[in-house]
Amino acid sequence: MKVVILCGGRGLRMNELTEDIPKPLAPVCGRPMLWHIMKIYKHYGFDDFILLLGYKGEKIKEYFMDYKWKQHSFRISAGNPEPEILDESEDWNITFLDTGIDTMTGSRIKKAQKYIGNETFMVTYGDGLSDINLHNLLAYHREKGRLATVTGVNLITQYGTLTVRDGIAESFREKQSPIGIINGGFFVFEPGVFDYLTNDNNCILEQGPLQNLARDGQLAVYMHQGFWVACDTYNDIIRLNKQCEQGKEMWKVWD
Repeated sequence: MKVVILCGGRGLRMNELTEDIPKPLAPVCGRPMLWHIMKIYKHYGFDDFILLLGYKGEKIKEYFMDYKWKQHSFRISAGNPEPEILDESEDWNITFLDTGIDTMTGSRIKKAQKYIGNETFMVTYGDGLSDINLHNLLAYHREKGRLATVTGVNLITQYGTLTVRDGIAESFREKQSPIGIINGGFFVFEPGVFDYLTNDNNCILEQGPLQNLARDGQLAVYMHQGFWVACDTYNDIIRLNKQCEQGKEMWKVWD
């Protein structure tokens, strides 16, 4: 099963890093965030990736082209200039697909249609980490029998929340209150989803397509109750790296 990862955004709220690299290459525990996402999928046996590239996509290509010799011990001999990797290496397959600098998320996925084919596929963002059980997600998708499944995450606020009517507080909830379910990424799609996407560059997955799938009763929601984080800002990356220093890599489902 193919795993499609959206890697094309500019990451404007992470400008401290993304002037030089694309957002998915932001370093987490000494590796790009994208590497961690791919390791999550690989742990569950999904290792056929399509990376939808845009802003500074060549940097992602360079990372993986040099990956084996830069990230592993290896040996070369006079008769064979190809490096012989001496330690365990990820044997994933990767298609690098240039989908345009300013292309929106739905349009990027649409451009990958011929590479995905007529089969179920997974989609996620290049900036989200989770300890999600992907086998359970896929089983849930198949059980519901809809064209699309999105992972839902309870958004938690660290601040107290007020319910107000006519300027008077009706209720107050202390910190760590759930304030709603949000899109956590980690989608499963059937090929019929392509009918909801357009060929122009302005199709935003999170707007028309998902709204129309929900309207048609074709969007299932798999609720994830474990760890999940979206890395939207430079401070998010700093917090993740502090977790690494403390040995609290909550998304690390692999050994």
